Amino acid sequence: MESASFSRRGFLRGRMRRVDPAQRPPWALDEALFLDRCTRCDACVKACPTRILVNGDGGFPRVDFAQGECTFCGECVRHCEPAALTPEAGEPWLLKAQIGAGCIAHQGVDCRVCGESCPTGAIRFRLQRGGVAQPDLNLERCNGCGACFAPCPTRAIEVKAGLKAMEQEERV
Repeated sequence: MESASFSRRGFLRGRMRRVDPAQRPPWALDEALFLDRCTRCDACVKACPTRILVNGDGGFPRVDFAQGECTFCGECVRHCEPAALTPEAGEPWLLKAQIGAGCIAHQGVDCRVCGESCPTGAIRFRLQRGGVAQPDLNLERCNGCGACFAPCPTRAIEVKAGLKAMEQEERV
C-alpha cells in the first residue's frame, strides 16, 4: 500500500505525487514508532558492514540496495541504543524481490546475473524452447536481501513489500 504523504515541495508547487515510504533497516519498528524512537545518531549506518544503510529524508536511516545487500548480520540492531531496531519486531522485514518487464531476459537477451547473485537460490532460470531462459522467482525462498538488485544491468528488479506485508497493512 502506498503512503498517503506528499512531498512538501511538490505541494507548494502544485505537483502532488505519492511518496513511497523509505525502506527502513531490518528489524525496524513500525514507521510511527521508528520515527518516534530513532534519534538519527547514525550508529546503525556506521555499523552496517555492507554499507546499505544511508541517511534518508530528515536524517533517518534507510536502505539503499544500490550499495549492496543485507546479510542480516544484526550489527545495526546491536548499535541501536534507542531500540528503534529490535529483534522483538519479528522478521527482519517483509520485503521480496520482484522482476519487472524491463528484464532483458524477457526481451530475448541471455542474462542470469540476478540468479547468480541470489544467496538463497530464489531466482532460477527456466529454459524456453527456441528462446532465452526466463527468470523464475520463488517468493518462499526470497528473503528480500537485495543481492539481486545492484547487479541487474537494467534495474528491472525492485525489492519491496511482498504480498504478506501488503495483506498485513490492509488489516490495520
